[in-house]
This record gives sequence, C-alpha cells and structure tokens, in this order.
Amino acid sequence: MSRLIAFSQRLQSITFVVLLTLTISLILTGVTWASGLGIQSGHLTPCPASPNCVVSQDADAKHAADPIPYHVDRDTARETLLKVLTVVPRTEVIEQTDNYIHALSKSRIFKFIDDVEFYFPSDESVIHLRSASRVGDSDLGVNRRRVEQIRLALRDLNI
Repeated sequence: MSRLIAFSQRLQSITFVVLLTLTISLILTGVTWASGLGIQSGHLTPCPASPNCVVSQDADAKHAADPIPYHVDRDTARETLLKVLTVVPRTEVIEQTDNYIHALSKSRIFKFIDDVEFYFPSDESVIHLRSASRVGDSDLGVNRRRVEQIRLALRDLNI
C-alpha cells in the first residue's frame, strides 16, 4: 500500500513539473515573439514561417500584404489611422511615435493576442503594416482580414 502511495505522489510530481515546463515555455515563447517587433533598418520584422502573419515589406507570397497608400500629409494619415484603430474591436494602441504605431488586438473568445504594427516611412506616401499572432500556427486568416478591413476604412475616409 505504501508503494502505491509513493508511486502516486511521484506521478503527481512528474505531472506538475511537465505542466509547469510547458506553461513556462509558452509564456517565454510569447515574450520572445513580442520582443521582435518594431522597425529595424527601415523595415518591419519579417513574418515567421507560420501562416499566422502578414507583412507589407520583404514578404514571400504567403505572407505578403500591400502597403496602404495615402494622399494626404503623413500626420493626417497617422491621425486618421489612430481613429480607425479606436473602432477595431478589442484593439488597443500601446505605442506610437511620429512614424510607428503598435497595437494589440485580442481574439474574442480565447483572448489570444495579435501584434498589429504600422510604419510610416519618410520617403514614401504609404503605410507599411504587419499583423501577427503571438502564439499558435494558424490564425484562420484573421490577421489578413484585419489589415484589409483597416485598409478599406482608410480608403473610405479618403486618405
């Protein structure tokens, strides 16, 4: 009987360690992924191999998205984009500079976080964009649909 209790306790300990390791690895993966954001050498970070990302710079065919052209001054385009982001569901702008916007967008049910970035290069009248899931592999096209909805909203506002 004591052998059975000892075995049960050992099994519980092993299970706890495995679950703790998996949890920590998922958390650290998310932190590592989120830290690769921003503008480096005038470009947004390329997408990983997984299909849950779109980007308008340096992308292969699977991840490519067109940048958003604008026909107003850069500050007006930036302010209009910020207004559009206020009505994108479950999206919050967390960082903004004169040429960069970083927003977080959460999925409705599971609250997965996607990083949505916009870059306004000084030598082009376009908004480069990147939208990527922090975890998982497939996003069922959510990131691509999000940037296309933002593109349509900006076009409707005649930027």
